[in-house]
Amino acid sequence: MFIVNSYALAVVLCFVIMLCWGSWGNTQKLAAKTWRYELFYWDYAIGTFLFALLLAFTLGSIGSEGRPFLQDLCQASSSSIWWIILGGVIFNASNILLSASTSLAGLSVAFPLGVGLALVLGVINNYRVALQQGGHTGNVVLLAIGVALVVAAIVCNGVASSKKAGNSEIDKSVQRKGIILALVAGVVMSFFSSFVMRAMDLTNFAAPAAGKVTPYTAIVIFTFAVVVSNLVFNTIVMKKPFVGEPVTYKEYFSGNFKTHLVGMLGGAIWCLGTALSYISAEKAGAAISYALGQGAPMVAALWGVFIWKEFKGSGKQVYGLLAAMFCLFIAGLALIVVAGN
Repeated sequence: MFIVNSYALAVVLCFVIMLCWGSWGNTQKLAAKTWRYELFYWDYAIGTFLFALLLAFTLGSIGSEGRPFLQDLCQASSSSIWWIILGGVIFNASNILLSASTSLAGLSVAFPLGVGLALVLGVINNYRVALQQGGHTGNVVLLAIGVALVVAAIVCNGVASSKKAGNSEIDKSVQRKGIILALVAGVVMSFFSSFVMRAMDLTNFAAPAAGKVTPYTAIVIFTFAVVVSNLVFNTIVMKKPFVGEPVTYKEYFSGNFKTHLVGMLGGAIWCLGTALSYISAEKAGAAISYALGQGAPMVAALWGVFIWKEFKGSGKQVYGLLAAMFCLFIAGLALIVVAGN
């Protein structure tokens, strides 16, 4: 299977992770023109699983290093499988909330708040797991400063979103709901990665301990848990939406091929980022790979501000806050890179 053998390559992949995690939301924005996010999310979940299988039977099964996917899956212990399933269920609950927040508050608000908060709390959780397993942890002081700068960036985004143009009283009410959903999503999302990391041997992907799984097996089990748990979570949200009328499965099956394909593309983009996060965790460290990947809010904010024009017409103060957010995010991510060296 494909294994990352250097810290430099791991860092490069972490920036790809950032792009993937920060860009998949664009597919939701594209589909939202004719498609409710609850319906989009079904295609997104299916797309994650199909792409995970593709990775497992290609990169996860070729080469001379490590166990191929099917062999690795067959030897996985029940505890490892259940840890990954738990991570998948937790992630799915949080990501549905994040998707709801994106539809209410916009890409440039939901991602910096939700995913940014997940970064802060998730780094702490992943650092603890890596410490317990004896994996790479990096410089804790620089890591902490980097995370603190990201927190400051999140605050700037939150203030900017409250002051942006076009906020009528109805808009403000909807956006407040979107912000609350983003914050709840961030807290819940912060836990999923640390559970998955428990199922992997973070010190040796080439010859992992018996019962532990490779990143490719982990991503397949994880995305399968996402699809199955979606039968519960998304069905509830369809019947009791946060905003608007309930939607039905009949509406989902009446969608055209192009619309379904956009959702699956979003799932594939996210899945690629998550798989690379697991693959790079051995050399970069679980906390570092997660933290760099969670620089996604900056990418999502760039899309939201410059492509989707979500802050169009706002004053200089708002754009000043957004500029400060970008600078703080970049500085924080730079420190996180240095911390892992």
